[in-house]
Amino acid sequence: MTGPDDHADHATDHDHDGPPLGARDVGATVSGGITAPDHPDDPDLPENRNRRPAQNPPGVQPLAAREPLTRDRIVEAAVDYVDTHGLPALTMRRLGARLGVEAMALYYHVPSRDDLLDAIVERVVDELFDDAEVHLEPVRGWQDYLHRLAHGVRRSALAHPALFPLVATRPPAAPWVRPPLRSLRWIDSFLTALRTHGFSDEQTVVAYRAYTSFLLGHLLLEVAQRGVAINAVDDPHGARDTLADDELAEHRAIVDLRHLLALDETVTEFEESLESLINRLGAMVTDGSAHL
Repeated sequence: MTGPDDHADHATDHDHDGPPLGARDVGATVSGGITAPDHPDDPDLPENRNRRPAQNPPGVQPLAAREPLTRDRIVEAAVDYVDTHGLPALTMRRLGARLGVEAMALYYHVPSRDDLLDAIVERVVDELFDDAEVHLEPVRGWQDYLHRLAHGVRRSALAHPALFPLVATRPPAAPWVRPPLRSLRWIDSFLTALRTHGFSDEQTVVAYRAYTSFLLGHLLLEVAQRGVAINAVDDPHGARDTLADDELAEHRAIVDLRHLLALDETVTEFEESLESLINRLGAMVTDGSAHL
């Protein structure tokens, strides 16, 4: 019995574990792994919430003697593997080797690599249910609900930066399922929260689209700053400022503002953009408009 991606495994693994394949593939990480954050006091960072820092890879523990191989165990190991090596390195053969089993044994629980990737996305998104600060229903109004949900999604992205591009790009179950809120339960929670707090149906959909677009755009850029490739042409080592002064001499505004442009204002930008979006949504409801 062979699995659907055995040929791909043979083509890429060469019977050994190595660094992430294709340094420019989606989800690839810099050779040294995820980089340390520029703002170590950021409250959304996993290390500030009694969790493993993203830059400290977890590795994958082999199955202990007599420990059964289950779908949950495989998915958990796959998440740890991508956190450690980046998405392009994940194959059934490598994952099986890390678990101490043959790749064939995995196929009894996950029929294909595609099925495994879907399960990984589901596992990461479902972490929101374990975040005590995120509420499934508005407790202190819709604004507080949106703040909490946004920070919960951001915490998940910062805990699994190499996996967030997968959450962002994995084909959804339907065209209206927009990442990063890929769970039907969370989407229904979002829509219900706004519909029960003064939003019309049209305004609710406008808010859903704007909110998911904001989260997706900001968080993809944020994980890219941590050394993760977010599309097939990215270099996960990041862009270097190699421009010589004489190349910029005729661009006066850039010369004057270069030191400010180089500052990392990720945390502030997230907070200000989220607050601005929520204010605009509130104005839309007050004005009775169907557009932001």
